[in-house]
Amino acid sequence: MTTKTPLTAPNAPKPAGPYSHGVIAGGLLFTAGFGPQVPETGEVPEGIAAQTTQVLRNVGAVLEAAGASWADVVKVTAHLQHLKRDFAGFNEAYGAIVPTPHPVRTTVGSDLADILVEIDVVAALPSA
Repeated sequence: MTTKTPLTAPNAPKPAGPYSHGVIAGGLLFTAGFGPQVPETGEVPEGIAAQTTQVLRNVGAVLEAAGASWADVVKVTAHLQHLKRDFAGFNEAYGAIVPTPHPVRTTVGSDLADILVEIDVVAALPSA
């Protein structure tokens, strides 16, 4: 049986349900899907670029808590409320933060609850 280690990041928004911020298993970190809530206030920025930036910060907090960074991310799944309308703005904000070589990415349109973007990742953890 694979050992699973749950992870909570102090600088990420509190989970909105019964789930962990991330789970480490088999040398990989799997994160929950994160929205654009600012951890300190719960506020949601306006616009796709600002929301994407905040989501990437939230995911980055979980990566950091696991001893990883965006450079360790191998897979990104992004959900956009308005795929056609917001893809260009999302892509620009994403490209400004996620380093090359870029991880593989799936970007889909989804029905999100009062937010424009949600992202989860899989990262290969650095060797200890």
